Amino acid sequence: MSQEQLQGLELKRRTQVAFERIKKFLGKKRELPGGLWIKCPNCDATVYKKAVDESNQVCPECRFHFNITPDERIRLLLDEGSFQEMWTELLSTDPLKFEGPTNYKEKTAKAQKATGQNDACIIGTGTIEEKKVILGMTDSRFMMGSMGSVVGEKIARGFEYATEEKLPVIFISGSGGGARMFEGCLSLMQMAKTSAAIARFHEQKGLFISILTNPTMGGVMASFAALGDIMIAEPRALIGFAGPRVIKQAIKQDLPKGFQTSEFLMEHGFLDLILERDEMKSKLSQLLHYLT
Repeated sequence: MSQEQLQGLELKRRTQVAFERIKKFLGKKRELPGGLWIKCPNCDATVYKKAVDESNQVCPECRFHFNITPDERIRLLLDEGSFQEMWTELLSTDPLKFEGPTNYKEKTAKAQKATGQNDACIIGTGTIEEKKVILGMTDSRFMMGSMGSVVGEKIARGFEYATEEKLPVIFISGSGGGARMFEGCLSLMQMAKTSAAIARFHEQKGLFISILTNPTMGGVMASFAALGDIMIAEPRALIGFAGPRVIKQAIKQDLPKGFQTSEFLMEHGFLDLILERDEMKSKLSQLLHYLT
């Protein structure tokens, strides 16, 4: 075999090897670490999770505010180490003995394990730039932040304590669950109880700043969340009683663009301010020093 034939065979062999490597590379599934990207529910953009984390859980594309935990809220709003939680021992009962696919005791136990909280409301005292306040919030991870007996009781106690101590109240609502159906009328009566406690608080000239986050709906919005002296919302939050689809089906009409969003409610006079998460503490500090 001539030298040229040997060189031709060698070239053919190398080409075949290279082809097999390319084929193997293209056919191999590339494995990337999970959790690097998340999808924004507002603009549908796929965004880098680290960028969202670094901006306090805000979408870098449309500025939509993702849900955050109570611990993150406390870190962003209060002076470091100032929060003292109150009434942590309160627990919901199962008055209706709710059975079936959504057993209430099991559902509650699962939520308690997932959040480390006894129920969906966290409330206590803290300071914002050395100004003492009562700070409360709902935890959307606990049965969608729905309001049962414990949530209503904590809120009522918070306002009663604030009335006695002459402290301003800041409450951050984010309840997509409204009143908790598993407790029947006991959950519905929390709407009246919390509203009555706030009325007594207002009679003593107390200041209530209500902050609405995505979503704030149902019985929560139809009671204490709508009673603030100052009404603030995060951008693009869904705020209302029944949802847009339910309303559209009920009235058989198309709804205005952006119906029940923070921006829509601001335009129609229901809100006083729309604030991004990173500017909330400084604005609250200004309001507290001006109004108290």
